[in-house]
Order: sequence, then C-alpha cells, then structure tokens
Amino acid sequence: MSQLSPGLERGPAPSDTAPPPRRTRLNPRGVITGVLSIAIIGLAIWYLVRPEPLLVQGEAQSTRIDMAARVSGRLAKVSVVRGQDVAPGATLLVIDNPELVAELREAEADKAVADAELARINVGTRSEVVAQRKAEIDRASADLTLAQQTYNRTKQLAAAKFAPLSKLDQDTDALTLAQKRLDQANLAYQEAVRGFTAEEHKIAEANVDKSAAKIETIRALVDQMTVTAPVASQVYQIPAEEGEVVTPGVPLLSLVDLSDTWLGFALREDLISGLKVGDRFAVRIPALGDREIMAEVRVIAAKGEYAGWRATRATGDFDLRTFAVRAYPVEKIDGLRPGMSVYTDWAGRSR
Repeated sequence: MSQLSPGLERGPAPSDTAPPPRRTRLNPRGVITGVLSIAIIGLAIWYLVRPEPLLVQGEAQSTRIDMAARVSGRLAKVSVVRGQDVAPGATLLVIDNPELVAELREAEADKAVADAELARINVGTRSEVVAQRKAEIDRASADLTLAQQTYNRTKQLAAAKFAPLSKLDQDTDALTLAQKRLDQANLAYQEAVRGFTAEEHKIAEANVDKSAAKIETIRALVDQMTVTAPVASQVYQIPAEEGEVVTPGVPLLSLVDLSDTWLGFALREDLISGLKVGDRFAVRIPALGDREIMAEVRVIAAKGEYAGWRATRATGDFDLRTFAVRAYPVEKIDGLRPGMSVYTDWAGRSR
C-alpha cells in the first residue's frame, strides 16, 4: 500500500458512470396562454381578411290609393274606420251638396221641354193652324179687293181733278201693302200645309241630345258625392272629419291594396351591376321571426336627380345615382304588411 505525501488526503474514488440529466417539466399555464394567443391572433387575422357581408335594408310596400272628391260640399258621413277591410264598391264617404242636386233637377226639366218640342215637331202642324192660315188668306184677299176698288175710284177722281194726287198716292201704297199681306198669308198657309222642315227636326233632336248630355254630366257629379272603394282594400288613413267642407282634388281617405305588396330597396348604381329584371334573391323579414323568403326583381328605376347620391371621391369626381328596386315575393306571405323592414346580404345574394 503506497503512502501518500504529507499534507495530502485521499479523495473519493471517481465513479465509472455520469449522473442522469435533469428533465424539464412544461408549465400548463404557459401552454394554455400560448394556445390562446395563437387562437386570438388567428381569429384577428381571419376577421381582417374575411369578406364583409353587405346588408341592404328595404321595406315592404303596397299600392296606396288616395281617394279624393270630384265635387265640393260638406262631408256628411264617413262610413268606414281605419284598418277596416272594404269590398269593391263599398261606400266610404258621403258628401252633401244641395246646389248640385238642384242643378240636376233643372237639367231634367230642360230635357222635358226639349222632348216636348221634338214631339210637337214630329206631329206636324195642327189642322186648326192650317185653317187659321187659310182664313188669313181670305181676309188678306178681301183687303186687297177693297184696296183695289178704292185705288180705282181715286184714280178716276184724280184724273177729273176732283181728288188730290196725295190721296192717289196713299191709295196706291194701301194697294201695294194689301198685296204684300196676301202674299205673306199665302206663304204662311203653304208652310202650315207642308209642316216642319228637316232642319227643324234636326235642331229639335240636337236640343234633346244636348239636354241629355247635360243631365249625364251633372248626374255623374252627383254620383261622385258618394265615394266608393275602387278595389278590395284596407282603410289606411282618414284625414277628413265629418262636417268639414271639402274641395275637389283634396285626399279625404287612403286605401292600401294588400294583394299588391312588394319589397322596395334603394340601391346605388354601383350595387346593381349585373342585376336584371327576373333575378331572384333571398330576403329576411325580422317582423315574421326573421323568416327567409325568395323575392323576384320586377322593377329597376332611377330615382330623382338628387335623390340619395354621393360623390365617388372626396374631391367630387362624379356622382352615383340611386335606383329604386322593386322585388315581389315569389310566394304569398301571410302577415306581410306595408312598413315591415326586410334585409338581405347583397354581396352574397348570388352565392
């Protein structure tokens, strides 16, 4: 056994194998934090690059009929209430106008006079009138005979210087006047015998037609005193009150035709590219539980010159017009009423 040098101690004997490496343990919180960070970053990137839906909102609309009076007067009665369903021809309003009714009666009286005149002309000249005209001829003939005899005697006396020439002139004028009266009597008698002319018949008939046309015109206005529903519809508004004085052309009541309901959209012209009449797209109705329906485009029309425009650039290069798009539901939708909002994903309507 060897001896160690002084001051030196024996150390432990070196081992033949190295100690095993220490294992690193993963922190669960760190892993979860990393996964969440990656997920958030991915969602943010997807949100930034995903296609944005272009929601376009519209409104359900129906044909609106504004009922106005064609005559003036006082509103005597309103026969309906707001929200009431009315059938075609149902009475809505009644207007009172006594003056117009009196004009109708006057026109009817004028028509009766024209009818009587036409009947008189069609009958012809009465026999009593013909006899009267014959008697006038006899009287004129007797007057002519007397005037002729007086003229002859005066002429003889004037030739013998027993009568002044002025007397002869007077008797000459009397003879001429008697002859004229006889001629007039003969013409009147011939007229009475022949009766009325064809022109007089036409004038009488035209007067009858004129009176009848006047009655029809006034009666049409009298009929307008009762305002009726043109189609099956629903009463929407009643701005007039009973007792008010109304004038022609002023709306007294509004109706809506629920059988003609469409979906109206106002779209910029850059959004209607490729859109044509007959295209279909899906829309949703929030008031009906967000129900999805199909609508068909039937009208694409430009709105007013300055309705809903915007400049395409901040400096104002040119303007985009707004177009009114009217789409009708493909199938009848129960519960769809005017004023309900509708919306659609315009960007994804073709997908």
